[in-house]
Amino acid sequence: MNSGYNPDFSPTGIEGGVDTNTLPWIELPQAKGLAIKPLRASSESGMFSVIVRLRGGHAVRDLVYLGGMDMIVLSGRIQYSGADLDSTLEAGTWGYIPANARIGALTAESDAEFLGNFYGPVAFLAENGRVTSVLTALDVLCAARDRGLTLIPNTLAECMQPRPRAYQGPAEPLAIAGKSAGALVDTAPLKRSGRDVNPHFVDTRLVPWIENPAVPDMGLKVLRVSEETGITSLIVRHNGVAGPHYHLGAADFLVLSGRIGYRAGPPEGYGPGVWFYEPAGARHEATQRVSDEDLIYTANVYGPLQFDEGPGTPIVAVQSWMQYKAMADAAGVTLVRNTFEGDASLLAWAPIGESAVRL
Repeated sequence: MNSGYNPDFSPTGIEGGVDTNTLPWIELPQAKGLAIKPLRASSESGMFSVIVRLRGGHAVRDLVYLGGMDMIVLSGRIQYSGADLDSTLEAGTWGYIPANARIGALTAESDAEFLGNFYGPVAFLAENGRVTSVLTALDVLCAARDRGLTLIPNTLAECMQPRPRAYQGPAEPLAIAGKSAGALVDTAPLKRSGRDVNPHFVDTRLVPWIENPAVPDMGLKVLRVSEETGITSLIVRHNGVAGPHYHLGAADFLVLSGRIGYRAGPPEGYGPGVWFYEPAGARHEATQRVSDEDLIYTANVYGPLQFDEGPGTPIVAVQSWMQYKAMADAAGVTLVRNTFEGDASLLAWAPIGESAVRL
């Protein structure tokens, strides 16, 4: 089977997503109270995606992000301490930390869980500023391998490989397991608290949905657009059908509510807590909601999507960071430039006034 760019790509191996509720927590030696559920790790780029749990009352102090990182808090509350201000990160808060940023501490008031996409390693520092340890993609790979966990494939060729034996240990569900987590990003908050900080955090409930009359069953919240890398971070409300398309760049997403119908997946689809990675070049003839509840998921899009009307047909549209930025501009949705020097990100912002408070 050809694993290249072709209309006949139809993997039968380990392509797809992982139900994070079936995975165990793996304690990290770098900090007491810190644990991860490994999802994907790349030896080529050094990027890795994990669900992170920080136990209540514990803190992770003095971190330097050697690569950028984006996150969304799924449960609990985290106090963030930075160089110039402190912030409270509640469930539904999305954040972006640029490469080379240093933070003072992340302190969990109660058990807190968040999805983290790390674009490079994280260094842990001692009080004297010396590096005590580094968390890398290789560490995540080894931790998964030691516990019999299969990580999501990074390439089309890996998707063709036979599926290894499934993890046999006890499952440790997320705090949001069995619930619809769509309210984290879709329900108006009781206390509006949009944030313009560096690193940048925003209450996703305050970011307006962008809707296109031509595609009435789709809505987007644009959280980040990088003018350097083309990476776009989104919240997607997907109640219709996404037609035939190629992922010219990779993409990942975490289902928060509803169920998504996915190639080679079960008829009932995949529900909340399932995380997916689409390798560059993957093709889908259709992706759609398969339940009555709103299908809402987070998404990182690492390159353009190419739409057509079926294998061998002409290209209908290409969706890249430029189109997402244009959509936000046309809808009057504010994106602000990151204040971190050298980072070319445009970031979501909730308007100042009745709807937000600048911290």
